[in-house]
Order: sequence, then C-alpha cells, then structure tokens
Amino acid sequence: MRKVVVVGEILAEIMATEPGDGFDAPMALVGPYPSGAPAIFIDQVARMGQPCAIVSAVGNDAFGKLNLDRLATDGVDTSGIHTDDDRPTGTAFVRYRPDGARDFVFNIRHSACGHISDGPATRQALDSADHFHVMGSSLSSPEVVRLNVETVNAVKARGGSVSFDPNLRAELLDAPGLREAMTHILALTDLFLPSGDELTQMTGANTPAEAVAKLLKSGVKAIVHKRGTDGVAYFDAQTEQQGASFIVEEVDPTGAGDCFGGAFVALWLRGMDIAEALTLACAAGARSVTRRGPMEGAATLEELRDFARTTERRGQ
Repeated sequence: MRKVVVVGEILAEIMATEPGDGFDAPMALVGPYPSGAPAIFIDQVARMGQPCAIVSAVGNDAFGKLNLDRLATDGVDTSGIHTDDDRPTGTAFVRYRPDGARDFVFNIRHSACGHISDGPATRQALDSADHFHVMGSSLSSPEVVRLNVETVNAVKARGGSVSFDPNLRAELLDAPGLREAMTHILALTDLFLPSGDELTQMTGANTPAEAVAKLLKSGVKAIVHKRGTDGVAYFDAQTEQQGASFIVEEVDPTGAGDCFGGAFVALWLRGMDIAEALTLACAAGARSVTRRGPMEGAATLEELRDFARTTERRGQ
C-alpha cells in the first residue's frame, strides 16, 4: 500500500460552548482537542489502515503530548514530528456564529508548527512518501511553504502522486509566498479536492464547469468538489459522478472536509470504485460532525461501511 505523507500544522483546539460573534468578551470554552487540518486528515488516513506519516512540530508541553498520543494511537507514523523546547504547540480558538460560520484565533506562525525542523527525521519521513498531500492552510510560514513545494517536486520526480486541498482561510491568505506556492502545487496535482467557491477561486474560472475543464486540460487527473450538504461531485477525463450527503445532527462541523479527504485519498489510492469511494468518504465527513472535536469522529473503514448502511442520505 502506498504511504501518504503530509506536512503542516498540529494544533490544540479550544472552542466556545455557545454560538456568537468573535472573542470580544469572557465566555465558556471547552477543549483542548487534537486538531490542525493536516493532522485531522492524516489521522483519518491512518484509521483507514493506510500507511501514513505527518511532518510537523509540537511544543514540549501538554498540548503537544495530547496530539502525539492521539496520532500514534491511531496509527500515524509520528517520527517526523519534532518537539520544540522553545516554542509552544500551536492553538486554534474557534467560535461558531448563529449561521454556522466560524471565527478563528490561530497561533500558527509563532508556534512550534510554524517553524518545522528540516533535520534527518524530517527528511526520512518526506523521502518515504509515495503520495504527498498538501493542505493550503499549512502554507503559513516560509519554512513550511518551502517544505511543501520541495516535497511535491520530489514526489512527482520519482513517480509518486500528489493531492491538494486548498482549504482557504481568510486569516492565512497573506502568509508570505502562499499564493505563488498554491499555483505551483496545483500545476503538479493529480487529485484536487476543493470546497465550495475554491474551485473557481483557484482557477480564475467563471463557472464550476469551466474550472473543471481547465483543470483536466492542465493535467489534473481527478477532481472532487466538496459542496457540504449538497454532497460532492467527481470529475475525471472519462466520467462525472455525484455523491449524496448523509442526514445527521451536526454537533461540530470542524474537520468534516479533512475526514472526507483522508478517507477518499486512501480509497482512491487503492483503486476502489469511485461511486463506493465517494459514498464512504461522504460517510467520513458526515460521521465526523456528530462528535464534538475535529478529530473525534475519524473512523475505520468498517465503521464507515456500517454508518453508510444505516444512515439516510439526502435525495434518497
């Protein structure tokens, strides 16, 4: 089985217990939870039984141990995670607005994961990648941008494959080199996993159909457009398929796209039938929102099959 590797942030997530706007007054909070988009993604990959690793850094603190323990327990190769004695583990404070939108306060650039060590352990983990996954949210510092771009180049040069989830966040769009790096990575991407308007934003197209045509012509092999409760749409040179979302009671939507991506990438690499892979990946995303905490809903393949058999889907 092909080994999946990702580079990026590992965070402790703390969330407000009540919806509202921002963090401008004292409020009740819950957490910490293991988090960080690439960490959630790779944890789901591991839960699928796929060989995988993450390259990152945590502080020598309780938040770091929380994440290391979870990832290792779930089967992630953590040898590429550096423990930084001088910087704290990154954090994300999250508050949901009444309409479901979110406000974030991040500490990434000035935390351990904003300064990932480029030592022998990092190199060994990166060199082990048969498939490399890029999270746009991880391109938040020059060091991390460089590691992602260099690894994409190296993996493609040795015949490996690349998936890319742009995961655009307004709080991070001004990070040095971010936009240039995203353009370079997209040009080398095999599997593209945009959400919502990211499909047109990343391509400069006027419509999703125009964006898909442009991407396939540029060399992208497959596109999975995540559309929330409207499900997903899959495109490659031969086919277009739809995947319906599942009807669940939403507790915490953070991490749904990352769990979807982790499940789909693992199944895509195994050559699973696309319709089945879409169903199980949609199950991963839906199941994840039924638990509080972004990594708490990551599931095994058997758990996803059980969930898909017993949960109603929209339009069916």
